[in-house]
Amino acid sequence: MSSRHHIDDFMRGRIIGKIEEGRKITDVARKFDIAHSIVSRLWKSFKTTGMCSRRHGGGRVRSTTPAEDRYIVLSAKRNRRTTAQQVANQFLAASGKQISRKTVARRLRGGGLYARRPVVCVPLKRQHRTARLQ
Repeated sequence: MSSRHHIDDFMRGRIIGKIEEGRKITDVARKFDIAHSIVSRLWKSFKTTGMCSRRHGGGRVRSTTPAEDRYIVLSAKRNRRTTAQQVANQFLAASGKQISRKTVARRLRGGGLYARRPVVCVPLKRQHRTARLQ
């Protein structure tokens, strides 16, 4: 595991401000106790893009928004007996967006709802208990 710590946007702005004041990259790096290469890379990206904020990480884009996630959980809570496939069909009818059964199951798990199978057993009566003891 790497032990990388990202610099927040406020600190990035301060670093860029110091360089724009006319200070050297080495002096700025020493002042903020950061490696010279990090400050140099930050300044280079600021000169090319004009921004000093970090880009978001990679990865696949989620198929649903947080508001849609809340809608999925709410529709499952309204009728607790619906399956994930039925919730996916309801979501398709409501929003016109196709999502899979597994996506619905993941969103429900994220909302604190888990699939549970009821235990199949017959409640014992007094006659059953006495017959069992004999």
